[in-house]
This record gives sequence, C-alpha cells and structure tokens, in this order.
Amino acid sequence: MRDISRRGLLGAGVGAAAAIGIAGCGSSPDRRAPHRAGGTAKGDGKGGGTGKASAKPLSEEPRLIGDGSTSDAGKQPHQPPAPVPLEPGQTPPQFVVFSWDGAGEVGNGLFPRFLDLARDHGAAMTFFLSGIYLLPESKKSLYRPPNNAVGASDIGYLTDDHIKETLKNVRRAWLEGHEIGTHFNGHFCSGHGTVDHWTPAQWHSEVEQAVSFVTEWRTNSGWTDLDPLPFDYRKELIGGRTPCLLGQERLLPTARKLGWRYDASSPGGTQRWPEKKGGVWDFPLQAVPFPGHSFEVLSMDYNMLANQSVNSTKGMPEKYPRWREQAKGAYLNGFKRAYKTNRAPFFIGNHFEQWNGGIYMDAVEEAFKEMAGKKDVRLVSFRQFTDWIDVQDPAVLAKLCSLDVGQAPEGGWNAFFKAA
Repeated sequence: MRDISRRGLLGAGVGAAAAIGIAGCGSSPDRRAPHRAGGTAKGDGKGGGTGKASAKPLSEEPRLIGDGSTSDAGKQPHQPPAPVPLEPGQTPPQFVVFSWDGAGEVGNGLFPRFLDLARDHGAAMTFFLSGIYLLPESKKSLYRPPNNAVGASDIGYLTDDHIKETLKNVRRAWLEGHEIGTHFNGHFCSGHGTVDHWTPAQWHSEVEQAVSFVTEWRTNSGWTDLDPLPFDYRKELIGGRTPCLLGQERLLPTARKLGWRYDASSPGGTQRWPEKKGGVWDFPLQAVPFPGHSFEVLSMDYNMLANQSVNSTKGMPEKYPRWREQAKGAYLNGFKRAYKTNRAPFFIGNHFEQWNGGIYMDAVEEAFKEMAGKKDVRLVSFRQFTDWIDVQDPAVLAKLCSLDVGQAPEGGWNAFFKAA
C-alpha cells in the first residue's frame, strides 16, 4: 500500500466531513482523513460489452407503473452485446466509468451537455439521481430523513421548472443507454444527522423514500401532462453513491437485501481490480497522481477544487487555466497508469457544477475526449461494467487482482494468465 497525502484525499461534493480510506484487492478501507462531497469501444468484441447492440423498438404503448410516473417501455436501447468471459491470454479491456452525483438540471445546461458528449462518442455513463430533485419544495414535508427534521436537506430543492428539466434529461439519459442510480436524498454529512451514523434500517428508509420520489413524482407534483420516465426504477436501481462517501459499512447490508449489485461509495480506492464487499461489488473513487504534487487526489471534481482553491468555489480567476490543466492531467494520469499497466477499471465522479468558472467541466470533457476511441477502451456505465465482471472466471479475476497499482503483467497478458 502506497502512502498518499491526507491533503490529497479531500473529497468531492457539497457536504461536510467524511472518512477516507485506501482500499485495493484483498483489503478493506481504513478511516483516515476528512472528506467533503456534495460505451462503445474499439476492438474485436471478445470479452463482451464492445459496441452498442441494435436495440429492439420500445413498446408502442409502455405499461404505466403505479401513478404513471414511470413505465415499462421494454428493453433499454443502446446497450452493448451480452458480455462473455475473457479468452485465455486475452488483454482485458480498459473500462472507464464517468458518473455524476445528484444529476439535477438547474438551468446551466450541463446535463444535456454531457449527454451530447456521450452520444457523440458512443459512450454510456451513470447518473446518481438525488431523489428530492424530483420532489417539489412545496411537498418537502413528505421527506422524513433519518435523525433530521421533516423536510430537511443539506442540498437545495429544485424549482418546479428545474424538476421538469431534470425529468426531461433523466428520460433522455435512459433512452440513450445510460444508467440511473441513486445519490439518495438530503445529503447529510455532519452533525447528529449525518449519514455516517445511520443504521441499516435507516438506510432502507432513505432508499425507499428516494425510490418513491422518482416513482410518484406525478402524484407529488400534479403534473399529469408530462411523459412518464421510461423505466421501472425498482428494477433499474442496482447501485448508488452515498453523500460525502460516508456510511457505506451500514448501507451494504441494506444494499444486499435490496438486491443491489454494486456500491460506488468507497473513498480513496487504489487503481486495482475491484472485489466484493458485503456481497456487493465495491467500486471506489480512486486516488490518482496529481500534477505538480507529490500526493494523489481522488478522481472527482471537488477533490481538485479542494486542493486548488482551498474548498472555495470561486478562486482567483487568473489561476483557472492552470487549475483546469491540472485537473485534466489528474484524470489522464489515472487513465494512463491503468491503461498501460494492470488495466484496472477507472472510476471518475463529478457534479453538474460551475465551480471556479466551470473549469472542472471543461477538464473532464477534455479528458473524456482523449480517452475515447483508444484501442480496448470502453466508456461504460457501472451497470454495464457489473454485467461484464459478473460473467468473468473467478480465477481470472483473482489473477487480475494480484496486479498492484501501476504493475504491468510480466511477459505480457498471455504469459501472465498462463503462469501458475
């Protein structure tokens, strides 16, 4: 395990303190520093998941679910072919997952901007939707957060117009092949009500409320003239990311009970192949080399900001160009380290934000474009990556897990897999 500066492990988002740990294959994260949070591929198709398969047409008349907020529109379009196990000696694909916490459209055009980017490159992403982003503020008394006042939230409720825009973009995202996960609801990261203190039963309540806000938005808003979301959310929802990357330990029993297949809440993960924790795949944010520094930084926008403008979202404008290049460099450093060595999947998290003049949105878009189209690279959602890893031979995964951060297979991949 390599030493990583605590300063380099500041978190990502809009909350208060959390816990940071370093986790790799065969290890569990330990609690350390404070944290704040708020596709297609080129290749021959072996190993599954390469390219977008032709989608069957959606049902002409989707089956409405419940009050008609959601519906069963059939098989999700724009999904890759069914994955298959790696062949003996085959080079693993380089998976990259871009994910978004909150996933609300607040009039800045960032949600459609990145949908357009993904569409133009045949990529899929994961959008961790905050449930209260579909709940009108006038109905906030419906939210009963554990250990907090009724209707309380450490993130703001959206305006009615922004809820409608969020619905529009979530609908589009799913129809274009992206995954809709959850970022839960009120984003409590400090004090008595922090999610880090929640019990498994309280996490269950939080999840059920998040699901209800997505599946009952028509009832809660009275907007019967808008199209339903085209998916059954209880079937769609197979994973999430907790606020401030807190509380995973007590969430996991609930996640497993609900049939979730992964959780993306671990902070400070190393760039190694993932393993399961509590029966659920553990997909952490990862520490990556931070240009100009000896420490590493988590692969998320707020982590870049926290080390550049000391947690201020409005730093000195004259530094924006350098900070943008530094953030872009961090993403690309992490990508290249995995791509050229152990091919560990690379996980990136962001928010639809305009911190420091929007430089982090530019940085992640520029990094995305440099990764797209390279040989063996697959820009996928967490769901799609989970589908792939679930069909792999456990012995092959164990071999992949034996490679350390930045460690290339000795003698190449064919020799590596043949070695006892």
